[in-house]
Amino acid sequence: MSALTRFLGDTPLRVLLKLLVLSFLVGLVMNAFGWSPMDVLYGIRNFFVDLWNLGFRAIERFLGYILLGAAIVIPAFILLRIANYRK
Repeated sequence: MSALTRFLGDTPLRVLLKLLVLSFLVGLVMNAFGWSPMDVLYGIRNFFVDLWNLGFRAIERFLGYILLGAAIVIPAFILLRIANYRK
C-alpha cells in the first residue's frame, strides 16, 4: 500500500470518483435551494457573529442582574452590619 493510498484511504482513482459524485450531489442540492458558495460562507460567518454577540448579551444581562440585586443587597447588608455593631 503506497503512502498516497494510505493517506487518501483508497486508491486515488476511486477517491476522485467519490469526490466527483459527492460534488455533483452537493451542487444539485445547493442549486435547488438557490445557494451559492458565498451564501454558505456568509451563513457560517453570520452564525459565529451571532453566537459571539449572544455571548456578550448574556454577559451584559448577567451583570445587569448583579447590579440590580446589589442595589438592594448592599444597602441591606450595610444596615444589618450597623444594627449588629451597636449590640
